[in-house]
Amino acid sequence: MTLQKGANAPVPAARVRVELGWREGPGVPEVDASALLLTASGKVRSDDDFVFYNQPVHRSGAVRQEGRRQDQAGGVTETVGADLTALEQEITKVAVVASTEGTFGQVPGLFVRVLDADTGAEVARFDAEDATTETAFVLGELYRRNDAWKFRAVGQGYASGLAGLATDFGISVEEEAPEPDPVPVPAQQPTPVQAPVQAPVQAPPPPMAAPAPPMAAPAPPPMAAPAPPPAAPPISLSKITLTKATPAVSLTKQGATSGAMRVNLRWSARKQRGWLNKGKAAVRLEDVDLDLSCLWELQNGATGIVHPIENQFGSYDQPPYVRLDQDDRTGASEAGENLVVNLDHQSEIKRLLVFVVIYRGAESFAGLDGIATIYPPSGPPIEMHLDECTVPSQVAAVALIENTGGELVVRREAKYIVRAPGVMKQQSADLEYGWGMTWHAAGKN
Repeated sequence: MTLQKGANAPVPAARVRVELGWREGPGVPEVDASALLLTASGKVRSDDDFVFYNQPVHRSGAVRQEGRRQDQAGGVTETVGADLTALEQEITKVAVVASTEGTFGQVPGLFVRVLDADTGAEVARFDAEDATTETAFVLGELYRRNDAWKFRAVGQGYASGLAGLATDFGISVEEEAPEPDPVPVPAQQPTPVQAPVQAPVQAPPPPMAAPAPPMAAPAPPPMAAPAPPPAAPPISLSKITLTKATPAVSLTKQGATSGAMRVNLRWSARKQRGWLNKGKAAVRLEDVDLDLSCLWELQNGATGIVHPIENQFGSYDQPPYVRLDQDDRTGASEAGENLVVNLDHQSEIKRLLVFVVIYRGAESFAGLDGIATIYPPSGPPIEMHLDECTVPSQVAAVALIENTGGELVVRREAKYIVRAPGVMKQQSADLEYGWGMTWHAAGKN
């Protein structure tokens, strides 16, 4: 059902996918989808009720970002999933938001639609056709009415960007500090030396008076009220997206020189209803097993791999200082798969290649869309999209992290490797990047 601005439609499904879509092309800016979980007051309860690229899953698990996909015709879609039965009773509305670094007058074909997550059937759709200078939009909202859910086409634009929109709904947004102007440092003047000061001569003390009678001890002062807990830090909307035009960023210049750095992988299907085409057969997304992996090399020449095969999950406190947290075999885990790098030992690390392997379930990345995000201990997240595969590849190099002269640099790879006959998948990444390791056949436990 296509809705006009302000119209609504019932939502009979318990679980929905809300898709925000547009057409890609020259000069079209990046668009991000977000969601705000609101109470009857029209505000969030706290910053935790904001689901966006830096906070992709609500603490209840009821609302989550499900990634981006692109079709062959140039259409791009970002999806927010919502389990309406799992939303807390306080939440009466979920606002679906679009934001961009440009303006929405530059974004053709902007729309939002609601799908039944179980059947893929379209419940409602709204096309935003009158966008001009807006930089953020509330495109639609899911709202609770008499214990039933509906969807309303809103189409309310903001010229203040995602930060202004989020602030209006009660989110505390971190202000970006402007670059300080250079301040000249005056030449250091010699410190004047002062002459020593002679202590004055004191008169002799007067005779001692008779002791005063004892006084009652004063009452103790009232106890001060305990200090309130410190306020939570505001939400940061900063992020870095590595692309062909801007493929690298320095972690060192961002101040990420110590602590834990997390590399996260999430993926989704490009086809409808969670299915992929595999030749003439149909393959469910739940059957696709992707492995987040890392080839590592230390400054002393030691090399190896971190991946789920033979439980080679690595180590955080010992070499190689890289640890894989889990093997998500279906993509169903809200947290995805995560590599954690110990930057306290970055001086011992020479290079890390982060790559992904299709272990089983699909013949190529051409049918899958992935998002790899690096969360440094300081500075904004670094995001890379895996949605450009056009070859029969089951191995995708995501990022190369190199220590060059003490500077740690992340470089986007987005390289899809077609392996030669007789070469194992992980081995093909080794051959492509010259690790020079010895390989043998193995599998998961």
